[in-house]
Amino acid sequence: MKQNNRKNWPARLALALAAIGNMQGAGAQGIIDVHSHIITGSYRAELQANGAEREEGFPLPAWSVADQLAFMDSAGIRTAVLTLSAPQPYFGNAARAAACIRKVNEESAAVKAAYPGRFLFCAALPLPNVEAALREVSYALDTLHADGIKLATNSRGQYLGDAELDPLMAELNRRHAVVILHPHKPEPYSASLMAGTPLAMQEYLAETTRAVANMITHNVMGRYPQIKFVIPHCGAYLPIAVPRMKSLTAVMQQNKLIGTVDWEQSLASLYYDLAGSHSAETVRELLTITTPDHILYGSDYPYVAPKVLEQGLQRMKSYLDANTGLARYSSMFLYGNAERLFGLSKGEAPKPVMADSMLVRLSEIEVYPEYLDAYLQYAANVGGESVRKEPGVVCIYPMQVSADSCQIRIVEIYRNLDAYHKHIASEHFQRYKQGTLKMVKSLKLVDMRPLAPDDMPVIFSK
Repeated sequence: MKQNNRKNWPARLALALAAIGNMQGAGAQGIIDVHSHIITGSYRAELQANGAEREEGFPLPAWSVADQLAFMDSAGIRTAVLTLSAPQPYFGNAARAAACIRKVNEESAAVKAAYPGRFLFCAALPLPNVEAALREVSYALDTLHADGIKLATNSRGQYLGDAELDPLMAELNRRHAVVILHPHKPEPYSASLMAGTPLAMQEYLAETTRAVANMITHNVMGRYPQIKFVIPHCGAYLPIAVPRMKSLTAVMQQNKLIGTVDWEQSLASLYYDLAGSHSAETVRELLTITTPDHILYGSDYPYVAPKVLEQGLQRMKSYLDANTGLARYSSMFLYGNAERLFGLSKGEAPKPVMADSMLVRLSEIEVYPEYLDAYLQYAANVGGESVRKEPGVVCIYPMQVSADSCQIRIVEIYRNLDAYHKHIASEHFQRYKQGTLKMVKSLKLVDMRPLAPDDMPVIFSK
């Protein structure tokens, strides 16, 4: 592979020089893509041998290391995380499936080793065989030094959240693993329905939501809190599903249909990539169920054409920069959050572009009238508790608009962005966030610039 790249060094040099400019646009660090796929010859051959190359309803795209590097260089992507795509290569023969998965993982590790800093990989597992999957976890993480694990939403009908996967989850929890999820065709599934509406258009979103919902109602994240799950495709339908599920939890528990659900832990464990049809609206919807430090860039290469992906990246930078509520998080989404998730940095949050590094924000919130009293209690409690317990929180002060009591304004002042990150990870903020999800009709975050930051301590000491 390296010899071929040397032959093409003039073109590669031109791409690299162009990429420098692209990387500067995303911060000198360059973008980290947490959602890309490796499609090796051995994997393709296994699917062809079982007549399954189009099992997901569309053909596998061409893939090579050289092509992906060319795309990455052109787009300004520093590092890509490789994962196995769908379908799961299990066709009734557990030993053959394990051999195929082992081969793909070894090939992924070889790509990572050949191009230091350009690739990470999350190893595939030979599910539905749980014992074989546990063996592969050990080999992948200890011998191949995989950066995480990729799990299908279901493996031939075995869904994430099912009790038979508990030993696997316990081991991943012990290892504090990063686990990237990806939708696979559900079983059974209507062939005529798939023919009319390909899986990737809609069912993949439903499938991801189905699997995560099953994990939540079986309290997987509550029982295995050290696993960090990455949910693909802008969170699928979870921004819609989570508030509904949460509101119905008490009724379902009264009827003994579900057990204990730790909502705070469940949602705190989830990260989301922006592969697919991302937009400012999509990001704002995600922020109703998560926090800015849990959103990651993903491309879905090679399933989407490089030119389309590059246009999408430029569009993302434009809408993030143009939106006062999102602009500050651009570097976090494009690389900072992924650096911390995969241990590529020491965990320092990017400094805010504000006078004296102080973060000042006005939260503009509209509350449903029937929840107003309950919301005001939550807001008052979290503000007071945060100021008392967190040295980095200068002020969290909720107010009502005189002309409309359902319009709430909260002045938030933090000493720096690191203090903000500690605040949103705190138990009392998570309790406030999950407790008020169904109460809030709309939320707009307006970042402000303090004109006299040195006067802040004097003002708030009076």
